[in-house]
Amino acid sequence: MTISRDVVLDRLRQIGLPDGKNLVESGIVRALSVAGSHVSFVLEASPSMASRMEPVRAAAQSAVEGIPGVRRASVVLTAHSDKGNAPRREAGKGPPPSLKIGKHPTNDKGPKPIKGVRNVVAVASGKGGVGKSTVASNLAVAFARRGTRAGLLDADILGPSLHKMMGAGERGATSVGQLIRPLRTHGVTMMSIGLLLKPDEAVIWRGPMLMGALQQLLFQIDWGELDVLIVDLPPGTGDVQLTLCQRVRVAGAIVVCTPQDIALIDARRAISMFNRLKVPVAGIIENMSYYACPNCGQEAHIFGHGGARMEAERVGIPFIGEIPLAQDVREAGDCGMPIASSDSSYEAFANAAERLVASGLA
Repeated sequence: MTISRDVVLDRLRQIGLPDGKNLVESGIVRALSVAGSHVSFVLEASPSMASRMEPVRAAAQSAVEGIPGVRRASVVLTAHSDKGNAPRREAGKGPPPSLKIGKHPTNDKGPKPIKGVRNVVAVASGKGGVGKSTVASNLAVAFARRGTRAGLLDADILGPSLHKMMGAGERGATSVGQLIRPLRTHGVTMMSIGLLLKPDEAVIWRGPMLMGALQQLLFQIDWGELDVLIVDLPPGTGDVQLTLCQRVRVAGAIVVCTPQDIALIDARRAISMFNRLKVPVAGIIENMSYYACPNCGQEAHIFGHGGARMEAERVGIPFIGEIPLAQDVREAGDCGMPIASSDSSYEAFANAAERLVASGLA
C-alpha cells in the first residue's frame, strides 16, 4: 500500500491539543517525510509547551504507526526559543534578520574564543562526497543525546545542506539586535546560511565574501553556553578552512574519508593543512566503510576497507571509528531525522562521540 502525506496528516488531525486545535491546525508539524514504510516528522513546540507535549508526541507516533503499511514512525519533539518574545520568522514571510551575511572579513589578528563555547571542533575532508555533513550532523546529535551541550555550524557557505539534514529546512531564523538566534533541533543548537536564503538560491561569492560570512556565523550568532561547537567545513583546503583556523581557537579537527586510495590522497592533504595551521588532528573517521546486507548480514567492502585505519596508524593519529554504508542513514538524513536521533541499534555515531568525549574534545 502506498502511504501519502495526506493520509498521515488526516491521522494527525485526530489528535487534539489543550487549546482546542489539532496537531495540523496548530502548525507545529514540521519536516514531514514519507520514505516507503517509514514516516518521520518533528513536533516543534514553544519551551513553555514542551514539558507537556510528550504525551502528544507519543500519541502522534502511535496514531501514525496504526496506518496500514507504516512499519516505523519517527517523531521528535523539539522546542524553538522564545527568548525575548521576538517574533519567529517563517520561511519567505516577514522581514529577514537585521544582520546581513556576506560582509568582507575584519582584520582581527590571531585566533580567539567564541563567547560561551568551550571547544570548537572542525569536521573536514579533502574532497567532496565522502559523507562529511552526515558525520557532522550525527555526531552533534549523538553528543546531545549523551547530555553534552552541542552546537552545529554549517560552514559550507556555497553549498549548505545541514538545515535540511537536521529537519530545519522550513523554519527560517530570527535576530536579536545585531545577533542572529540559532535554531534548536534534535537537542542541538544549529545554524546554517541556508536558513537565511530563499529555497534554491545560489550563493555566488568570491573568497573575501566567504571569509567575512564565516566570521559573522562564528561570532555574531547567539550560541548560548556550549560544551562543543561542531563546524562542518566545505571540501578542500581553501579560504574557509584557513579563516576558521586563523580566527578561532580550534580544539581539534576530525578528518572524514572513505576507504579507497583516491579518497585517502585527499585526506592526507587535509591532515597536512591542519598540521601546518597548528590545529591538532583529533582523528580520522572512515565513512562508507562497508555495506552490510539487510537480508543475510554479509559484509561487502564496496570502496575497499581499512584504508583510513592504516593511514591513522601511519601518521600517528587516533582512528575514531568506521561508519557503514547503510540505507537507513541516507533515508534519515533526507528526512531531516539524523539516524543518531532514533532509538535504533545503530551505534556507530554514539561510539564515535564517546571516544571524542574521552579525548577531552567535548
